[in-house]
Amino acid sequence: MDTIITAQDVIAILPEIVVASAACVLLLVDLLVDEKKKWQLAILSIAFVGVAGWYSYHLAGTDTVVFGGMFVLDGFALFFKMVFYIATVLSIMLSLHYLKVESISLGEYYVLMLFSLCGMMVIASGADLLTIYLGLELMSLPVYVLVGFERENVRSTEASMKYIILGAFSSGILLYGISIVYGLTGTTQLSEIAGAVVDSKVNIPLFSLAVVMLVSGFGFKIAATPFHMWAPDAYEGAPTPITAFMSVGPKAGAFAALLRVFVEGLHTVTYEWQTTIAVVAVASMILGNVVAIAQSNIKRMLAYSSIGHAGYALLGLVAGGNEGIASVMYYLLVYAFMNLGVFAIIVMMRRKDTKKGDEIDDYTGLAKSCRGIALLMLIFLFSLAGIPPTAGFVAKFYIFMALIHKDMILLAVIAVVMSAVAAYYYIRIVMLMYMREPEESIQMANSRGIYYVLIVALIGVVLLGIYPTYFIELARIASNLF
Repeated sequence: MDTIITAQDVIAILPEIVVASAACVLLLVDLLVDEKKKWQLAILSIAFVGVAGWYSYHLAGTDTVVFGGMFVLDGFALFFKMVFYIATVLSIMLSLHYLKVESISLGEYYVLMLFSLCGMMVIASGADLLTIYLGLELMSLPVYVLVGFERENVRSTEASMKYIILGAFSSGILLYGISIVYGLTGTTQLSEIAGAVVDSKVNIPLFSLAVVMLVSGFGFKIAATPFHMWAPDAYEGAPTPITAFMSVGPKAGAFAALLRVFVEGLHTVTYEWQTTIAVVAVASMILGNVVAIAQSNIKRMLAYSSIGHAGYALLGLVAGGNEGIASVMYYLLVYAFMNLGVFAIIVMMRRKDTKKGDEIDDYTGLAKSCRGIALLMLIFLFSLAGIPPTAGFVAKFYIFMALIHKDMILLAVIAVVMSAVAAYYYIRIVMLMYMREPEESIQMANSRGIYYVLIVALIGVVLLGIYPTYFIELARIASNLF
């Protein structure tokens, strides 16, 4: 039977329509804009994202399912879309200086970022496995290209190729897992899968295989161990603003898909996937935090740090329940601000004549030359390490409490120990900044866009650290839908 698209369907996807239309409009505007004025495309992109955010805000409270049950508009989707908007806008602002320094003046850069944003938004509202899969691909494909955007940089091209090849494998594995679920349950809608698994006598070994494939596919997207192989090379080789973007936006998008599928679609068979995800989480924390210690390149270090943080967030999913899911959502919001803050300073260090800012040793004596920037770096690194009273500490605290309330004491202890390990390589950078003299004068970029990003990131880290109640309550209300 043909599905009739109603006005309610169109209203529900207005933010997605705005972002997708904006990407198409920018392609045309790019032809008319002079090469020296490509920054105007960034301003237009931010304006369009602002319009989409305004529509999303006004759709808040409109809990509805449209397009025949394939797309849902609820508080969960709205929460994640706001994280996506923040990540995209701040990444675009970081790009203004970076693209100027690297002499990259291509309008497709912002077009690809908007298409990736559109994919994330589709994921957050996906109520069907096929919708979520299409959203994941729309999110990932532009990022594959953006990682290799510096075409004359061999490292960037190599990273992009590795990312594409491994991404293709992960997409195939995920799609095969979806096909098995469909074969066993006869549906791809999440709300129907849960009931079908309970009511029908499914083939348990085959269903377990499907769960493993789903975990593998989503694990690649969030860079969880052992599906993390692409992350260090991609983070190091990609343009720094894109590294910042994909470490926050696509990661949050993949977590939105993970929560939708496992909490909404597979909550009736938690025993089938809880242990698997717990093992992946522990492996991610151990490998990410231990290997990060040995890194000399700060972007590779942050790649392994990202793997470790994926492990912490996964523990919230393992804990489950309203408290566990809310802690994951809050953690991802906090991670967006503190991670983008660090990357803003890395971009600020970038100079046209050198590759300054990529190596950890480049930050030696930073406090002697730029006290304000060094202080901001210290705050962001302390937050990533989970040192009180920063937002990172509060985010980890909620994860640990969710585990303890579910009597998962061993997982909580492992997470605390790994947090102590992580503190070592974060504080190592702080010691270089404050305890040593600079070998040469350190010059920071004077970019208004970067300053705006630093201000927003600082406000986010401080506000979420000293007044987390409001935001964690928003996350709890959104997670109540499950």
